Amino acid sequence: MSAPAGLRKSPIRNPQDFYGGLVLVAFAAIAFWSTRELTGSQGLTFGAGTAPRLFAGLLVVVGVIVTVLGLVTKGPAVGRYAVRGPLLVFASILVFAASVKPAGLVVATFVTVLVASASSPETRWREAIPWAAGLSVFCALLFSYGLGLPLALWPRW
Repeated sequence: MSAPAGLRKSPIRNPQDFYGGLVLVAFAAIAFWSTRELTGSQGLTFGAGTAPRLFAGLLVVVGVIVTVLGLVTKGPAVGRYAVRGPLLVFASILVFAASVKPAGLVVATFVTVLVASASSPETRWREAIPWAAGLSVFCALLFSYGLGLPLALWPRW
């Protein structure tokens, strides 16, 4: 005698891995779609779309593996989803994009790291502020001096 339709056991034994793997595959699909108009590799010459498609392909492979593991291994159910972390990390990206030209690389990096640091309730500001300053100096040295990119380091007021 089989179980009633409402009580059948789901084939998904590890929902966190299963759905996480599907999200990775979805991100890879977005990357493939976003790079559809970029040139790929032709012979031994790499085009602008080669690296993003290569990484998207690797992301598909990892996503499929994680999804399959969600079907064959036992794991925890999907719990509550915290919005604060992802929201503030996304906000930090927008802050950097909006502030790097008017405020300069050093100030934009400093503020971006502080906004991203606020995404965790465990943040200790006595550690986050020096970390933001150190990353700002590192980015200034790397991008302006090491790579020679023409970025404004400071605001132009």
